[in-house]
Amino acid sequence: MAAVQLESVAAHHGKAKLNVEIFPQGPLVDGKDTARVKGSTSDDYERLEKGLLQYGCAHYRRRCRIRAPCCNEVFDCRHCHNESKNSIKTDVIRRHELSRHEVQQVICSLCGTEQEVGQICISCGACMGKYFCEVCKLFDDDISKQQYHCRGCGICRIGGRENFFHCSKCGCCYSTVLKNSHACVEGAMHHDCPICFEYLFDSTNGVSVLPCGHTIHENCLKEMEEHCQFVCPLCSKSVCDMSKAWERLDVELTRLSDSWDDKMVRILCNDCGAISEVHFNLIAHKCLSCKSYNTRQI
Repeated sequence: MAAVQLESVAAHHGKAKLNVEIFPQGPLVDGKDTARVKGSTSDDYERLEKGLLQYGCAHYRRRCRIRAPCCNEVFDCRHCHNESKNSIKTDVIRRHELSRHEVQQVICSLCGTEQEVGQICISCGACMGKYFCEVCKLFDDDISKQQYHCRGCGICRIGGRENFFHCSKCGCCYSTVLKNSHACVEGAMHHDCPICFEYLFDSTNGVSVLPCGHTIHENCLKEMEEHCQFVCPLCSKSVCDMSKAWERLDVELTRLSDSWDDKMVRILCNDCGAISEVHFNLIAHKCLSCKSYNTRQI
């Protein structure tokens, strides 16, 4: 299994700008390198860097706020808006969410100037986000997240473009460790988590890809394992290597007396899909094909 990290999402494709290059701060002989917005010079460096990492919210470090056109209110980011306007405390009739594409106006956190979406403030010249995606309307000063925009997904992700690949069949980005080993499932993340029912594709929580190809939140998977649930909630295949557990079960079953030796039953293996005819057992039935006990009687 491998985790997939997500940032904000976009519903259509387009360009994204990671306008960051490495420039020496101050004289070249200083030897101190720092990230600087592309196109900046030594004269305007301080202006562009003013307020860096000093503004933002729990979701992003950024030097601007957004005006939500749906309610004409100002929030630190789209997630802050949605948490406020789509919470259980809000009247059902008034609940709504803000799409990233609807954001048209931002307010500079340094000078308070309201303006159209853009990376550089038109008034004070401050950079409102070292990472800026003009498709997702995403600003973030914390570039250690290694944000990038995936054209295939149409969203911004974190973790570094070189560490992920886009699977066109699954319709999402996966870790490169899964490139030649994952099971493809059509639209694998374009559905709700089978445990908490949050939509996975635009979730900002970590997502795990199961051996069967289905996806689930990392935290939800851990909670399942804490309750001794080791099968996929969607297809019932094992979510991890259970061979050691099956070996222990073999030993335990040999110690138990069985008075049903004459009764035969047909079973379906949830792991390999094979159908077998085996002796009935009150505890478990073993697949004759893959030796798994993850079976059901048919």
